[in-house]
Amino acid sequence: MAVAISRPASTVVLMDDAFRVYMTKRPNTMKFMGGFYVFPGGKVAKGDYEVNQERLKTFNLDESFHYSYYIAAARELFEEVGILLVFEEDGKQLSTEKKKEYRRLLINEEITFAQMLQEENLHLDLTNLTYFGHIVTPEFNPVRFDTRFFMAKLPKSQIPKPHIGEIDHAAWIVPEDAVNGYNLELMIAPPTLHSLKAIFSFINGGELAMSAFNISDYLSPAQIEKMKKRANH
Repeated sequence: MAVAISRPASTVVLMDDAFRVYMTKRPNTMKFMGGFYVFPGGKVAKGDYEVNQERLKTFNLDESFHYSYYIAAARELFEEVGILLVFEEDGKQLSTEKKKEYRRLLINEEITFAQMLQEENLHLDLTNLTYFGHIVTPEFNPVRFDTRFFMAKLPKSQIPKPHIGEIDHAAWIVPEDAVNGYNLELMIAPPTLHSLKAIFSFINGGELAMSAFNISDYLSPAQIEKMKKRANH
């Protein structure tokens, strides 16, 4: 069986001043990761490559990968939970109704993020969007992603508003509680759990950096073999 190509994707861990992270539960009816608790994120879209760097201001760009990953992270955060990472002065011109309409257009792919930024003369404020890790889906998976992980601080005066249809439930969760509860009431996939551990370490004084990901750290050989067999059918 040929190895599936891994698609570029971004994941965003949104954190508030109380060091809680915002997790969303995917509907049980979804074929991919249905019922799992995840962070906002998704594939890097074609339009993310079209955002002019003039629309980005004052942030430390990690030049080891294309900046479209940053754009995808900001776009997915806006689409899925309504948090818009733009400069405050720019954001003041967007009414609640305007934001709602742009979210609808983006989700329905009727407009690109680049077009929205251009039309409203917005500049992304990515100073609080920090890259901290990278995971590529194991080769035996039929659906694979090359995912960059970012942490974003919740902007003042903004409140997350989950996109109904793509999100079944959302809540602010203490990272330690999520790590301790994943075997109990929370369904959390290994990559999400791995990123949670990195965030937990950071909160406790460690560096904001993800260690190398190894699926065998989270699944038994029997579980991995079962996944491989399932992928081949």
